[in-house]
Amino acid sequence: MNRPFFAVIAAFCSVSVFAADVAAPTVNKSFDRDLSNIERDLVPLAEAMPAGKYNFAPSQGEFKGVRTFGEQMKHVAAVIYMVSASVLGEKNPDAGGSESGPASVQSKDEIVKYLKDSFAYAHKAMGSLTGKNLAEMVTSPFGDGAVPRVSMATAAVWHSFDHYGQAVVYARMNGIVPPASRK
Repeated sequence: MNRPFFAVIAAFCSVSVFAADVAAPTVNKSFDRDLSNIERDLVPLAEAMPAGKYNFAPSQGEFKGVRTFGEQMKHVAAVIYMVSASVLGEKNPDAGGSESGPASVQSKDEIVKYLKDSFAYAHKAMGSLTGKNLAEMVTSPFGDGAVPRVSMATAAVWHSFDHYGQAVVYARMNGIVPPASRK
């Protein structure tokens, strides 16, 4: 056999392998990838903020009554738990039961663990999604009655990104460059 024949076969196999690698992801993998994106930014930011700055909240300008950095992280985690439980149709496993998280979670280490645990639970929720169940109605944890499951799945991501933006400002006000910006 000649070399051009093998080159054509090798090229065909490479294209076939490449095409298999770029096949459309499943619904649950798509949602889980989005969740992983915010997790990769938010958790390292929570870890980068010094423990002594978890009580920091801006005070100049229009910042009266805003959450501290630690409260921001707890709030994100609490909402992730709430919407994930809704996606799964389960009782919220978070003992806090509010958008503020458990009062007993106070230290940086406790807050970071709480945040990481909320993402683990959210990954379970994302794994439950299918093309068929996205439009099914689930109970909203926010008192809005029934909402499409997809609304709660997306809330875990967009809400976390909203607070990530705020947390970045808090970090930079304290001389901390967010890990995602160091790359």
